[in-house]
Amino acid sequence: MATVEITTDSFGTTIEGNDIVLVDFWASWCQPCLRFAPTYDAASQQHDDVVFGKVDTEAEQQLAAEANITSIPTLMAFREKVLVFSQPGALNGPQLDEVITAVKALDMKEVHEHVARQQAQAQAPAADGDAPITGEII
Repeated sequence: MATVEITTDSFGTTIEGNDIVLVDFWASWCQPCLRFAPTYDAASQQHDDVVFGKVDTEAEQQLAAEANITSIPTLMAFREKVLVFSQPGALNGPQLDEVITAVKALDMKEVHEHVARQQAQAQAPAADGDAPITGEII
């Protein structure tokens, strides 16, 4: 499968309509982004069960801001609509394969339970003297 361009309009439907989605936030002036592009494209050809999306941060500045992109390239991985990986910096082929393998191997029942606990804690009113609740990123 080739990579697909993702825009503000298509981001939500892409994430919601697919089991595993990798998103590469990049820009044409970014040399590390340009070096990562062939690696990302090669991986997209090897994993038909994964959607490989690309977001041009210059054209999609609002989307990049909403995703809190502060460094490019940044790679995000979503599985069953949950952000399970986010890391700035270009990966080499073996590193990217490692990320893909790890995302595929996740126990999503456990991930969804973890997310539900975090959401419940975030919505629970804090008692006097309680420290604020902080969550970890999966």
